[in-house]
Amino acid sequence: MSRGLLIRGGRVVDPASGIDGRRDVLLRDGLVERVGESLDAQDAEVFDASGLLVCPGFIDLHAHLREPGREYAETIHTGLAAAAAGGFTAVCAMPNTNPVVDSGPMCEHVRMRAATATGRGARMYPIAAISKGQKGEELSEFGEIRQAGGVALSDDGKWLADAGLLRRAFEHAGLFDLPIVQHGEDKSLSEGAPMHEGAVSTRLGLAGQPAVAEAAAVARDLLIAELTSGRLHVAHLSTAQALELVRRGKADGLRVTCEVTPHHLVLTDAEVATSGFSTRTKMNPPLRESSDLAALIAGLKDGTIDAIATDHAPHHADEKAVDYESAPFGVVGLETAAAVVHDRLVATGILSLERFVWLFSPGPARVLGLPGGTLAPGSPADVTVFAPEARWKVDPARFLSKGRSTPFAGWELKGAPAATIVAGAIVWRAS
Repeated sequence: MSRGLLIRGGRVVDPASGIDGRRDVLLRDGLVERVGESLDAQDAEVFDASGLLVCPGFIDLHAHLREPGREYAETIHTGLAAAAAGGFTAVCAMPNTNPVVDSGPMCEHVRMRAATATGRGARMYPIAAISKGQKGEELSEFGEIRQAGGVALSDDGKWLADAGLLRRAFEHAGLFDLPIVQHGEDKSLSEGAPMHEGAVSTRLGLAGQPAVAEAAAVARDLLIAELTSGRLHVAHLSTAQALELVRRGKADGLRVTCEVTPHHLVLTDAEVATSGFSTRTKMNPPLRESSDLAALIAGLKDGTIDAIATDHAPHHADEKAVDYESAPFGVVGLETAAAVVHDRLVATGILSLERFVWLFSPGPARVLGLPGGTLAPGSPADVTVFAPEARWKVDPARFLSKGRSTPFAGWELKGAPAATIVAGAIVWRAS
């Protein structure tokens, strides 16, 4: 039996177990052993969590770790270290690497690379491509992907436009209980546009992606999910129209879930103008209008939205240091996501603390059927310790990620991760 770790005196917030109050948490042999008041430390190492929140480990459903193929932008090791620094105990890695993660051997390869980071970062779960090479022509081998540890299927930023192929994907994925994750964007309506279509894009003279490009894609996907009884997860949903479609789908009993990102919850397309066309504001889906932002926040509150995900998408600084239209889509988010949401939505009273924890932990775990999301005895000893009163300034130069492009650079935030514990070991701790 291992020595164990006793997290003492923190406010335990575990929505899945209905706990919100001062408790001790005893971790041993990679599992939660007990949660209770005034637990005996026995021979365990003691972590003093007085004044801190103790939560089931945060899980990110959507991150780009770039390895293999673009290690200059990020590696599995740097990405998982950054995740731990942001309070995440687990990360789901998207498959748009080079080569694409579209097979059992590729899933096994990235899982083995992640295993070498054990003790120094978050866990990693691979999401594999729906189609071979993300070409939208031929389905990947779903059975071997599941056997190799794949947790979901997605062609990531390439919306699977072939409706017949998507139907077969839902039907085949159902045999292995694998969700289909779709980026909702009908590119016949949006191709090439660097920002949202609206008054701001018109004033700036930039082509825009209309909200209907997302909504049309989500509507079609929902219809095929209904036909096949498939599991659909809508990635980084960003518009009020698409959210309402998901809400109706849930009311009709469809097996649909969705996630949103922090930047779509706190920023609008106006940021493109006020930032002076900073490429730190260029991501896909693009920043939307204030009415969309308000709708997403309402969706957080009423339960329509299941999770908050980072869509962490690092690029080399040189790739972003170009004109707005030429720059690649994507910003980093692992080290700021939880803090930004806490500062702008929880500390201001917009979102409850319980809902905050749910959206970062039990919600993501349930979307993809992942271990964790609770501190119930016998569950994985993955814990996020969060300091709600900590005040800090976002400095990209201090990121553990290789990526530096964030729209939150210079922001002063209230709330920060204090420690990240994976399998009972402290893998990151605030200095």
